[in-house]
Amino acid sequence: MYRFLASWLLFSLAFNSQAQHNDDFNVLIIHVDDLGWADIEPLGSDFYETPNITKLAKEGILFTNSYAAAAICSPTRAALLTGKYPARLGITDWIRAKFNQNSTSGLPGEYEVFENKPLKTPKIQGFLPLEEITIAERMKAHGYGTLHVGKWHLGEEGFYPEDQGFDVNIGGNDLGQPPSYFDPYLPAKPREFYEITTLKPRKEGEFLTDREGDEVVNYIQNQKGKKFFVHWAPYAVHTPIMGKPDLVEKYEQKEPGNQRNPVYAALVESVDQNVGKVLSELERMGLRENTLVIFTSDNGGLIGNYDNPITNNYPLKSQKGYPYEGGIRIPTIVSWPGKIPQGFVDETPIITMDWIPTILDFMGEDPTLPELEGVSLKPLLTERKDLAERDLFWYFPHYRLSDISPYVIVRSGGYKLIHYFDDTQDELYNLDYDMEEKVNVISTRGAIAEQLQQKIDQWLVYSNARLPIEK
Repeated sequence: MYRFLASWLLFSLAFNSQAQHNDDFNVLIIHVDDLGWADIEPLGSDFYETPNITKLAKEGILFTNSYAAAAICSPTRAALLTGKYPARLGITDWIRAKFNQNSTSGLPGEYEVFENKPLKTPKIQGFLPLEEITIAERMKAHGYGTLHVGKWHLGEEGFYPEDQGFDVNIGGNDLGQPPSYFDPYLPAKPREFYEITTLKPRKEGEFLTDREGDEVVNYIQNQKGKKFFVHWAPYAVHTPIMGKPDLVEKYEQKEPGNQRNPVYAALVESVDQNVGKVLSELERMGLRENTLVIFTSDNGGLIGNYDNPITNNYPLKSQKGYPYEGGIRIPTIVSWPGKIPQGFVDETPIITMDWIPTILDFMGEDPTLPELEGVSLKPLLTERKDLAERDLFWYFPHYRLSDISPYVIVRSGGYKLIHYFDDTQDELYNLDYDMEEKVNVISTRGAIAEQLQQKIDQWLVYSNARLPIEK
């Protein structure tokens, strides 16, 4: 962990005992879809322009070892809402919408069988059960107004945000991506059930991310002094890759760097513009210093076709869906002027499940509830205290494409073990020296690999994970 001493001294002088009190405060979580670790300027993008996100990082703490709970969307979203590992929830892959064919959801004990694959893989839980206590329900119990805007992707009707503790749901349904980013948000070719039923068109041609930003601003304005919890989950920057024409043209004229897709760049900047719009409104209303802002992503960036990439996650290896850092490491910023020091970069490994304990801790509640599998980051955020060493895990017991086999991962200290359930060779990396995961050291660090495998075996039992089995 490294720190900017000058910023810390300034913060220490300004920080007083009142900052530790559990006064009412607001919470804004910005949970971007598919935003890669290197997709923002503070983490090295030399092509996309993200001035508002950069400003947010300067006003808070930027985490360089922040992880999504999974390399794919639905599991991470379920983990954020419940504070539980996806393995415990049984939501270990993306949940198919009604318009999708061949649903992978199932009941405990049900498996998928693939031709020419040695293992049967467990079907996933196809929705977030209503019995789960979500962060929205926890906030409502403390008198908060609750808003969800954007992507949900955690089940069909009956399992929408309004069924899970949100007072207002704008845009959340079973879709994992928008049919289009332009109002009226319909696909080029009509498809049954393929529309954002919870977001009515209002102005033809309006860009979806702009509409989301407006809805967040409108909600905050209408709270009129009441404390609020907002979960803004932009559909961007997920496919279909679309951008506002003026922004696309801007990036077409720009010299490319590691990243070079002008349409994706426009989509990233649209997110940035609306982050700025929301934060500016908080500032205008005098709420910025009373609002905890968490900016994060649900998984790594999607490269797609390497010959014509959507984005570039360099220096991280690979992309969304894969067990490498490019699939699971994400950009994360936490900001709360007056409560959290500004201008810090922190290397502490953190993960999606940490947000509920952190928020509860700020509220003066117990962050160590037995059902929560993350830890509170409050001591790290406010007092710059190191977290206790812990292991982090990821679980994907499924086949995907032609080159993803069922896997489980543990990161313990600087070492990361990827264990495959079939005959694929396991991989061990020392991230302290090899964040690009170029050198598999499993042949020379056998004792370490064995220790980490024992941790995995224990965790799989602890989390009640449903395992792949032989045919």
